[in-house]
Amino acid sequence: MNPLTTTESLIQDIEQSEIDYMVDRMRSIQLRDDNPEGVEIVRLGRATCFYSKTMPWPMFNTVKGLRNEDLDLLEPILAFYRERERQPRIELVPSQVDANFMANLAQRGFYQSGFHTSLYIEPMQYQVNRLNSIVIVIRELLSDEFDVYASIHCLATGLGTQGIPYVSKNNRILYDRKGWKFYLATVDDVPAAVGVMYMQDGIASLTFGATLPEFRNRGLQQMLIQHRIEEAYRMQCRLVVSQCSFLSSSHRNMERAGMRIGYVRASWERGS
Repeated sequence: MNPLTTTESLIQDIEQSEIDYMVDRMRSIQLRDDNPEGVEIVRLGRATCFYSKTMPWPMFNTVKGLRNEDLDLLEPILAFYRERERQPRIELVPSQVDANFMANLAQRGFYQSGFHTSLYIEPMQYQVNRLNSIVIVIRELLSDEFDVYASIHCLATGLGTQGIPYVSKNNRILYDRKGWKFYLATVDDVPAAVGVMYMQDGIASLTFGATLPEFRNRGLQQMLIQHRIEEAYRMQCRLVVSQCSFLSSSHRNMERAGMRIGYVRASWERGS
């Protein structure tokens, strides 16, 4: 059983951990020679605004951390993206904004486009048979294996092989940054799945996980989740958090590992 009860403080810890890993991830890309992805990170009030010129996907062009007191900053925030000809995704966490804030977004043409689940657990050691054997092995990714990582990342998420060089470069630079850990699961010595973790201020975020289609339904992601929770325990973290689509396979794997829902955040976007 997870002894933690969801509180305002816990909600803020979960949200801040997600902001922290995105800031570090985006900053590492920004610091590459000549900032090739055109990354910008701007803080306005309690909000953190992420932007990438060459990566138009919502996760790289999003606003996190908004509070009711940031209502007067909505126009400067939207102006930041308007000047860059980009429509941002705005993420709202329950209890941090009220109906008036959401009504103001609606008046500006935004609508709620989706939900995303944030889960948490206190780190622990698992006293169960995880089916780990000489057939399935989980280990840390080696520094020269980022093309392998990128291949699994792209093929598992539908990005296609054309994205492998970019994903490889944008993740390789995280390898030596404080707090980042990459894990590889192999089946009969064949790379099959990956998982990523970021640790800061005693909180570990399970930031990414993916399994190649031909290796799914073997429990690899649940094993990777458990392995990272144990690693967080070993590193003396006080909390492990993660995000996923509501009722997705990732959601079910996290709950099987003992994680519980902290909140379901709302995604807001503006029609074109």
